[in-house]
Amino acid sequence: MKILVFTEKPFAAAAVKAIENAINAAGAELKLVERGTRADLLEAVKDANGLIVRSDKIDAEVMDAAKDLKVIVRAGAGYDNIDLAAATAHGICVMNTPGQNSNAVAELVFGMVVMMCRNQYNGTSGSELKDKTLGIYAFGQVGRNVSRIAKGFEMKVSALDVFVKDEVMEAEGVRPLHTPEELFAENQYVSLHIPATPQTRGSIGYDLAMKMPQNGVLINTARKEVIDEEGLMKALRERTDLRYVSDIKPDRAEEFEKEFAARVFFTPKKMGAQTAEANFNAGVAAAEQTVAYLRDGWNKFQVNK
Repeated sequence: MKILVFTEKPFAAAAVKAIENAINAAGAELKLVERGTRADLLEAVKDANGLIVRSDKIDAEVMDAAKDLKVIVRAGAGYDNIDLAAATAHGICVMNTPGQNSNAVAELVFGMVVMMCRNQYNGTSGSELKDKTLGIYAFGQVGRNVSRIAKGFEMKVSALDVFVKDEVMEAEGVRPLHTPEELFAENQYVSLHIPATPQTRGSIGYDLAMKMPQNGVLINTARKEVIDEEGLMKALRERTDLRYVSDIKPDRAEEFEKEFAARVFFTPKKMGAQTAEANFNAGVAAAEQTVAYLRDGWNKFQVNK
């Protein structure tokens, strides 16, 4: 069996070596293409049985070119860069690697939060996180790590996730909430971890932002598509106390930065999983899952049906 690792953003060298070892140990062949073009992908995937990617766009055109492809594994949690319907139609299993990047993303949340509550270290007096309220929107692996770190700051934590039972949150010392309106109205800090779905796209905008308490800070390490940019900009104009930080640069980033200056901050590219540890863990997990599917049909983290 042949496994293609195609990444526009390459894995770290140590991760590549570990991926190669995992694939070779299973008697499979590794084909590695880093910083490749679209044409490179369409050519390289032709004889692949498995495909490992990061944020690379995998659509029906790629699958049409890959006549022998059986499994695609996204090295990371999010998988909206992969056309799941097309994969299902082609009989291809798609998996992600949940949890491998979660601590890295959670730590970035607090890196940005501390920077904003200290006014981006501009020499003026800021505020502390102790006893402040934090609302977590989606209580998956990343959300739970955010909660863990928040408790170290002695923050008061609540969360909203329709797929997680109240008692699960309560067991972790988190107060369950049941509507977005509650989450935004009751927390000075709100951290977004929701996926981009038809239900969530554009769902975070003017109405929810305006419900935030004084000096509210919205943190987005999820997807830019969940933000209604026009609505959020309107809220920032009307509430000069509100701030927005994101690990996903908005489509209108220049407008945000020009109009709101130090009240907004965006990383130059998505950096939540950009740590040596997360890079290594996600890459190795992807390799092991790809091999396990091709060899044994193991599909625990399949995201398409």
